[in-house]
Amino acid sequence: MMDALPVFGRRAVEPSAPVQQTIRLRLEDVEMIRALCLSNIDASSIAGLTHARLLQRVEGMVAELATEHRIQLNRNEQNQIAAELVDDMLGLGPLEPLLEDETITDIMVNGPERVFVERRGRLEQLAVRFRDSAHLANICQRIAASVGRRVDESSPMVDARLKDGSRVNIVLPPLSIDGPCLSIRKFAKKPINFGKLIEYGSLTPPVARLLEIASRCRLNVIISGGTGSGKTTMMNAMSSFIDPTERVVTVEDAAELQLQQPHVVRLETRPMNLEGKGEITQRDLVRNALRMRPDRIIIGEVRGPEAFDMLQAMNTGHDGSMSTIHANNTRDALARIENMVQMASMGLSPRAIRMQVVSAVNLIVQVERQRDGGRRLVQLTEIAGIEGETPLLNDIFKFEVLGEDATGRIIGRYAISHTRASFHERLNYFGLLRAWKAALEEAAA
Repeated sequence: MMDALPVFGRRAVEPSAPVQQTIRLRLEDVEMIRALCLSNIDASSIAGLTHARLLQRVEGMVAELATEHRIQLNRNEQNQIAAELVDDMLGLGPLEPLLEDETITDIMVNGPERVFVERRGRLEQLAVRFRDSAHLANICQRIAASVGRRVDESSPMVDARLKDGSRVNIVLPPLSIDGPCLSIRKFAKKPINFGKLIEYGSLTPPVARLLEIASRCRLNVIISGGTGSGKTTMMNAMSSFIDPTERVVTVEDAAELQLQQPHVVRLETRPMNLEGKGEITQRDLVRNALRMRPDRIIIGEVRGPEAFDMLQAMNTGHDGSMSTIHANNTRDALARIENMVQMASMGLSPRAIRMQVVSAVNLIVQVERQRDGGRRLVQLTEIAGIEGETPLLNDIFKFEVLGEDATGRIIGRYAISHTRASFHERLNYFGLLRAWKAALEEAAA
């Protein structure tokens, strides 16, 4: 058996010339088998085959071709080549095993030879490889085409999604220097509810109860946080308490929300076509949603002028609406909303904008990905009014870090405020005031 290559620092010692030649011949044999298989497969004859049946047929073809051309491949190598070919034909090639792995939450492809994943909040590099940049670009184009979008040299950036709702971002050369870049934010196969978030340590049962009450009594909520902090997951969990009898309209750049209610209308933006026409923005969709008789409007993420239309919706009888926003804390979230409303060029004064925000938004939920890789709810803030030019914010609770355990996982607690909520009357109207007070007391215990 050949000894493992010695490693000095991060660089492995190069194999000797005979070993390099053997590896090269081996790769040439594999590529030869792959090319022969593709040339012998009749697309019309496999169109109706299931994945298992097609795999069986391709395995037999690989074995026959290896024998015919006297290429020495063991059974495992033959099965691996067949599986890769089937994944290329029916799926996303080398990405298929990663998409099936439920421990992986993010997949990041930085060119054909560098693939990283995130597991439990930690990044790691895998030995997964694409044949070349053309192979990776073909998979990127297949993903974009599946949702009616295009990505090529003339339009080298696109946001898309997979069939399961996983979010995809693609950047092709010449914008990406080292080959096509592909980022996939995977969605759990089973929707994550508050029970799962409690199990993961993202929040405690009393805090989850407070968020449930906020959703049930139709408070307008903004979920704030950084990239990958779990904003969409939190919004999916909160939306599970929307009454099934309500009509909900969702507006997203790339559809990724997983609402479980029976009466949901899902809207998705559309980029411009080759002639530079036909673009439908989030702002267009939010305006149209107002004419669709919604009980609630849920915007996947506010990042531009549509913030003004979101505030208009919240202020015109669509209580219980939700959205997410990128911000470092709850006060920054308010400042970002103000800036985005100004992008709409409505000519409103800063005070008028703040008055709109204060009257529209009830709660801001702040989530954060912390240094141990865990995603946690760290702050719940109510907008209690405005004094002069300054919105009044009251932290209902805030996460305090106490230390960490032996495994490096953060230990903390929630500091609870017992100030009377500005939405006290709404809690009383929905009969949830007593439950709110009980959850606060339990969270403070």
